[in-house]
Amino acid sequence: PQYKDAWSAKIGAWQRRERAEYAAVATPPASIAAAPSASASGTEPDPESTANRLDPTGGLRSKYFDYRAEQKREMARSLAGWVQDQARAHYFPDGPIDHWATLEETLTRGGDDCDGLELLTFHALRDLGFSSKEVYRAIVFRPEDGQHHMVTLWFEQEDDPWVLDPTGAMTLGMPRMSSLPDWVPLKVFSDTMEYTVRESVGPGPVAGLLSVSP
Repeated sequence: PQYKDAWSAKIGAWQRRERAEYAAVATPPASIAAAPSASASGTEPDPESTANRLDPTGGLRSKYFDYRAEQKREMARSLAGWVQDQARAHYFPDGPIDHWATLEETLTRGGDDCDGLELLTFHALRDLGFSSKEVYRAIVFRPEDGQHHMVTLWFEQEDDPWVLDPTGAMTLGMPRMSSLPDWVPLKVFSDTMEYTVRESVGPGPVAGLLSVSP
C-alpha cells in the first residue's frame, strides 16, 4: 500500500488484533477437545447437548466449536466413503514386489494397492485444512492372519484416532481405533515424521503411546 493509503492503518490494526486473538479460536477449549465424539455404539453425541454442558445458556462460543468439529468429522467421513468407492475401480495389486507409490505415481497409474490409495486420504485431509499434527499414515497388523494394511489416522483426540481405510479391508466408514481390537498399529508416520507404536504404560496423551524411532 501507499504510505498515505487511508485504509492501511485500519487494516493493520485489525491484522494485529486478529493474530493476537486467533490462538483462542484455532485451539478449542480443553473441555471440547477432550469430549468423546462417538459412543460405544458408534453414534455421534448431540452437539447441542455438548454446548449446553459447557455453557448452560447455549453460548455462541460452544455452538461455534461444536459446529466446526462436526463439519470436520463430516468432511473426513465423506472423504473416507469416496476413497473406498474409488478403490473398487482403482485397486491394483503390486504383484510379487511390494512398491510404495507416491501420490503422483498413484494418480498417473490410475490406481494402486492400499498404500497408494491411502495417499488420497492422507493428502486430501491436509489439503482440506487438517493439521499435519493431526493426520498420519499408519501400518496396521492383524495377528490372526498376519495381514498388514495401510490406513490414515486422524487424531482429533490424541489417544483414540479416527481410522480412514482406503479399501475397506480393515473397516468401512470412519470408526475409532479403539473399536478395532483385532488390528494393531505398528508404525505411525507422515512425510516428515516417523513413530513406532508401543504399549502404553498408563493413561495419558498420544505421547504415551508413540515414541520416535531410532
